[in-house]
Amino acid sequence: MPRSPIDVGVVGAGTAGTAVALLLARAGHSVTLYERVPEPMPVGAGIVLQPTGQAVLARLGLLAPILERGARIDRLHCLTDEGRSILDLSYRPLGPDAFGLGLHRGALFQTLLDAARQQPGLTLRCGVDVQTTDATAEGLALHTGDGERLGPHDLVVVADGARSQLRMATGLPFREQPYSWGALWHIAADPQQIYAGELHQVVRGPGTMLGLLPTGRGPEPDSPPQVSLYWSLRADQVEAFAEGDFEGWKAQVRQYDPRADVVLDTLDDPRQLLFAHYRHVTMPRWHGERLVLLGDAAHAMSPQLGQGCNLALVDAAVFTDVLREAPTLDDALASYTKTRRSHLRYYSWATRGLTPWFQSDHQWLGPLRNMGLAIANRIPWMRRQMCLSMSGHMRGPLRRPLSLEALAHSPALPPAD
Repeated sequence: MPRSPIDVGVVGAGTAGTAVALLLARAGHSVTLYERVPEPMPVGAGIVLQPTGQAVLARLGLLAPILERGARIDRLHCLTDEGRSILDLSYRPLGPDAFGLGLHRGALFQTLLDAARQQPGLTLRCGVDVQTTDATAEGLALHTGDGERLGPHDLVVVADGARSQLRMATGLPFREQPYSWGALWHIAADPQQIYAGELHQVVRGPGTMLGLLPTGRGPEPDSPPQVSLYWSLRADQVEAFAEGDFEGWKAQVRQYDPRADVVLDTLDDPRQLLFAHYRHVTMPRWHGERLVLLGDAAHAMSPQLGQGCNLALVDAAVFTDVLREAPTLDDALASYTKTRRSHLRYYSWATRGLTPWFQSDHQWLGPLRNMGLAIANRIPWMRRQMCLSMSGHMRGPLRRPLSLEALAHSPALPPAD
């Protein structure tokens, strides 16, 4: 029996917030989407939209325009600085229709936001800085930094990102730990599509990593094909990098990959490279009284497996399903945490475990990583597990992978724990 319509306040118009706002409004609920930025603009670097994220966009009817903007990726190829291949992972084990999609984060943001602006039953309010919640007899009220009271709502969805202001205000237990490493990034035009078809990485030990990701066309209608460059860096070295030997760094990148001139030739100043600093957030449960946390607000992690936007989209789809199927709101919230536990904890554990092997000062990890990946890449079962992990399916080595059919079409939920 479908749940009666309720009034929902969604805080944060990022991937998770906008996707769940769209899905809930289409399910007949009254939704208000609050965004802190007065005039949201498409920003950010390249991301990889995996088959799981693509399935949710298909449910939203937004996959076609995203495919037009993105760049198909068929493999992840990682080499050492000496040119030795240590990982060559394709999507083939998942079937001929499986692929990743390199995408400008702004293109996904713009597509979702445009759909939200046109969705009946969904009100978008920008320039609203929600900071605290307040439980009342009528529901959950929200309060802004300048004293405005919003709602109350029957349900509040907290989706205000990795640096969530509301996470602490909910009173729910959580652990947050910034990583000591992050990445410099820059996007440049790649009209010849030199990097078409693969995410290309070059590593030297665990402290140096160059990544080049085909990013499709940006959010602007006339944008040419683009490529995103990533360079690992300790957070405490950003200023030293900006004041250091920039031409020497460019020469090092050229040595690792001569094709990178397509990006390097657009860089005249080290401050053109922007720094992304990551944090790891874990929670024993993602729901409280009349509220739920989705996306990076609930489970921020390092981008070693590139799952941020994909996990956010899956969160939105699963929560919409449990709300439809559960007899009460309390049941739906508890069911959400139970249903999402294995999938989210696998990626939290995996990214946390992988990060030191690719971003740390422990030089002895480099040779072990290179040897381990090279061996695993030759074992069919291991290669399939790595492929499933890369593509967003994994719920654990001994669990049934996430169903794309359930995410894209079926009201049936993924298996709960």
